[in-house]
Amino acid sequence: MFVLLMQFLWRYVEDLVGKGLSASVILEILLYASSSLVPMALPLAVLLASIMVFGNLAEHNELMAMKSAGISLVRMMQPLIVVAILISFFAFFFSNYILPYSNLKMRSLLYDVQNKPPEIIIPQGVFYNDLPGYSIKIEKKDKETKMLYGLMIYNHTQNKGNTSITVAEKGEMYYVNEHQYMILDLYNGAMYEDEVDKNAVNSKSYPLRRHTFEKQKLVFDLTGFGLKRSDESLFKNHYQMMGIKDLSFAIDTLTIRISEQKENFKQNIAKTNYFRRLTTSSLDTNNNLQFDKSLSIDSLFDAFSLQTKNDIISTATTFARNTQSYLQSEERSLNSHTIWKIKHGIEWHRKFTLSFACIILFFIGAPLGAIIRKGGIGMPVVVSVILFVMYYVIGMLGTKAAEQSKVTLWFGMWISTLVFTPIGIYLTLRALKDRVILNIDTHIAFLLFPFRFISKMLRVQRIRKIKHK
Repeated sequence: MFVLLMQFLWRYVEDLVGKGLSASVILEILLYASSSLVPMALPLAVLLASIMVFGNLAEHNELMAMKSAGISLVRMMQPLIVVAILISFFAFFFSNYILPYSNLKMRSLLYDVQNKPPEIIIPQGVFYNDLPGYSIKIEKKDKETKMLYGLMIYNHTQNKGNTSITVAEKGEMYYVNEHQYMILDLYNGAMYEDEVDKNAVNSKSYPLRRHTFEKQKLVFDLTGFGLKRSDESLFKNHYQMMGIKDLSFAIDTLTIRISEQKENFKQNIAKTNYFRRLTTSSLDTNNNLQFDKSLSIDSLFDAFSLQTKNDIISTATTFARNTQSYLQSEERSLNSHTIWKIKHGIEWHRKFTLSFACIILFFIGAPLGAIIRKGGIGMPVVVSVILFVMYYVIGMLGTKAAEQSKVTLWFGMWISTLVFTPIGIYLTLRALKDRVILNIDTHIAFLLFPFRFISKMLRVQRIRKIKHK
């Protein structure tokens, strides 16, 4: 969980840093992120734990002692099989009830954090204009004492231009009320403000008010810079925020919608695109043509004048282009609904694949630990990570293939299970017989068997020839 959580932090570090988030918000994000990482961490944990347990037992000859007492490997695995089944039930309950809730909380909170304005960090030597209504410039900042020197503050809150300016020799900036307000304590400065005489008409005088101070406090409202929580109902229709019941309902709804869209498309394409006719006024009526069913299309077309032919071709071209545009639009819409339905189906199958992964990886890890006879952290971690990466990569390839409709949905989601189930059965049988996974001598003998058989047959034939002579 720690490794996966660090990966999450590196992924969203740009969205979290520099936002002035409180510790409670950070901890809330990490809590929900940890919950969303359980589907990836739990199968790996089961695999690693099973390899470590049986590897330790085999390394210290405890498996051999139990086998010598007449206890088979299956009997030793029975309590842990029960534990693995309970873990699989917990995984299903977690992915169906807890995971959608944590995903909803995390996604909505991340959305709010990503849209939160960054914390006010005023650079030195340039004007900072991100604070609404103010333009601030600082000549120098002391990183140790946090003191600011050479401040110049333009007040634009009245929308009258540069009519109010405050300058100070030095100042100090800090926040209060959980970053709701920013305070600037200014020292040894002056405030200049233009005075406007409303009674004077076409006055050429420009009165000025000046106020000097030894210390002055400026308060800036940062309400717009705070973290605004969005309505979570805006995110609840996403497939990652649904349980099996909601996913099934959404899949049925999308299936009906796709069927209705296809049917409407067939009717529209037939009525408004395939069976078109020119208006009577656009035909050349001067020819007084007698149409009958035996007349061919080419003969009918040749009977019109040149102007009418051009009108017909122009109209047909326009109809064809409109039809092509309509086809492309409907294809994009249908593909969008189909992909959305597939993603709901993928999430539906994922609720079950997580539970089966815990059981399958246990039946791979337990016999594998008994075979390699290595406990501790070193070898089990390496082996478990390699196996889990293979399981995860195969699952991702199957998921991508299912999203692109290259394979059926159930096959793409269960391909990892179909691949690793025979591996688990094979390893369990090898462990029951106390055999290593790869016996090089056995495989070499299997490869050399045809050559040995041929040489043996040749030898028998030579012996027969000698006896015949």
